[in-house]
Formats: sequence, C-alpha cells, structure tokens
Amino acid sequence: MGYDVHTEKGFVNRGNLHRMKKLMRLARQGDRMTLAFLGGSITQGSVSSQYTNCYAYLVYDWFVRRFPKTAFTYVNAGVGGTTSQFGVSRVEEDVLAFKPDFVIIEFSVNDDNTDFYQETYEGLVRKVYGNQFAPAVLLVHNIFYDSGVSAEEKHREIGAHYQLPSVSMKPTVYAQVASGLIQNQEITPDDLHPNSDGHALLAEVITDCLDRIYGQMDEEEEPFAMPEPLTGNAYECAVRLQNHNCVPVCEGFSADATPKKYVNDMFRGGWTAAEEGAKIAFEVEGTEIAVQYRKSVNRPVPVAAAVVDGNEEHAVILDANFEEDWGDSLHIDTLAHHMPAGRHKVEIRLTQTHENDAAPFYLVSVIVSAQQREK
Repeated sequence: MGYDVHTEKGFVNRGNLHRMKKLMRLARQGDRMTLAFLGGSITQGSVSSQYTNCYAYLVYDWFVRRFPKTAFTYVNAGVGGTTSQFGVSRVEEDVLAFKPDFVIIEFSVNDDNTDFYQETYEGLVRKVYGNQFAPAVLLVHNIFYDSGVSAEEKHREIGAHYQLPSVSMKPTVYAQVASGLIQNQEITPDDLHPNSDGHALLAEVITDCLDRIYGQMDEEEEPFAMPEPLTGNAYECAVRLQNHNCVPVCEGFSADATPKKYVNDMFRGGWTAAEEGAKIAFEVEGTEIAVQYRKSVNRPVPVAAAVVDGNEEHAVILDANFEEDWGDSLHIDTLAHHMPAGRHKVEIRLTQTHENDAAPFYLVSVIVSAQQREK
C-alpha cells in the first residue's frame, strides 16, 4: 500500500489519559480484557474484504500483539446506517453488558453536525464513560472523502469537554485524498466506506495514537471527574421499548417472537402489522420519543402514522418504502424532542396498505428518554 498519511496529525485531542494508561499497565502484567467497538457501518466492517481486515479488528490485533500476556475478547457492536441516537439506547445491551475495559465510539459520519446529534452523542459518551466499570474511551472521527463532511466539529466539542482522547481521519487520510496524493477509489468505492486498504489506514492512524500512549503509560496521571453536561443531556438515560420489556395495547399488531441471533440482526423484538387501520399504543414517560421501523427495499409496503398525545396535526408519517437498493434500513424518526416531562401516549397506526404489499410494516422499537441536567 505504502501511503504516508501523517498519522501523528490524527491525535487531535490528547485529553486525560489516566484510564488509557491504567488499561495498558494492567494489560502488560497479564489479565483478561474486553475491547469493544461501537459505531456504524465502518465499525461493522462494511466493504472490507473480510472481518479481520476491518479497522476495529486491526486495532484489537494491535492489543493482542502488544500485550501477549493478556487474553482479549473482541466485541464489534457496529450497526450500519445508525446514529448515536440509536447508539445511546442500545449501548447497555450491545457493549456495556460485556463489561468492556476499552471502548471506541465512532459516529461522525452517521450523525449530522447539529446540536441535536451533539446532544445524543453526549448522552452516549456519558453513559459509557460513567459506567461502573470505568472503561477507557477513545473517540474516532471518520469523514466523507468526497466532501470532507462529518459531525466531527460537534463531536470534538464533546470529546474536549470530557477530556477524552480523540483520533481524526480529517488531517490524515482525508488530507491526502484532498491533495490528490491518494485517489478516492484506491481506498473507498463510495467516498465513505473504506475498502481493506482504507481500513488499514484508519487502523494505522488509531494505533499510532495508541503507540504514543503506550510510550507514556508509566507516567502517572490524575483521573478526570465527570463534568456537568455540555448540552441539555436528554439522552443519557435512553431506553428501547421492545416486546421483551414492554406490553403495548395492540389492535392488529403482533409481537415478533423470533430470537435475535447477533448484534446486526436488528429486525427482531418488535411488532408487525399488515392491515390498514391496525394500531399499537404505548404509555411512556420522558421528554424524548423516537420510533424505529424497517424501511424495506421490497416494495410496496404499508405506510403508518405516529401521533403523540393525540396531536394529529403533528403526526409523523412512517413510510416504510425504501428507495435505496443496498438492503433494508433500520430507520429512526424523532417524534418529540425536549417536550414537557411527564407521561405521554404514543399511537402508531397503518394509514395505507396495498393489495400487493411485499412485506408487513415492522415496528422495531420505541426509544424514550428524559432530560437530565445532573448525573
């Protein structure tokens, strides 16, 4: 491959390294540790030729080679096409349940560079960093290679606020693409998802950061206390309501009892309906409400409407017909943001069906959270 991407420029925020140094000292002695990776399709390994070529696995392999006395467990919790809004609601099940010692968070190309996603991202960071097992956290910022667009600006403000080490592809891999020293198609087929060579470059930038921390691990550093939130912090306590932890009122909706097999087996645990007029209602408590449903490439499929507290004027249309061709999408729509705290009713009903519907409407979950100013 032979690309020089100036990896030293990628360590964009040093932050507080107390947890990272402690992690490495323990790993040097010999221990059992879990390394977890949470993000979208890039973390999942999309477009890499095999899972061992994914940046996440290459970073895991760095730990294995650097600390041969320690037995590492690899947890890849990447789910394509998803944002930190979903990430904060699933991190307990998909990452924290494994008691990780180290977590990479990567959502900068899935989130938009807005205040909304800064808030959902902060909720995720607080939930991971504040976990009782105190994992070391590294933030990774990817980028669109044709436009240079990402949510890095808003995400880096969160990283700086929590003094978390952060790695960016903007001054490294993207800078070489923008200057013409690397051709886009050499490392990505779609200007977003890295191929195996692209994943190797991502891993090179990240492991350069880890090498630098490794060289300092015996230099003591005081721990960093959790600060007050930077945003409204309405998503730290986000939870997903599915049929294993919630019993809504169903008229024409049926629970899907098919067990979930793996982290990307996302169309499980929800409810399906196929007849126009079918309804499902939830009583929830919080200030934030979102719904997840399947957008299907097999068209046509039913269309639904979601209504909060009977406010038909502000009904949100849930069109499950997906116009892309890369596969079914786990879509999320926000129904309420910073609404008055208290109990609320969410009703979803099918408003349009077709004689030749290729699949039923699949409601995957309702996500609920509440604004919390103090931890």
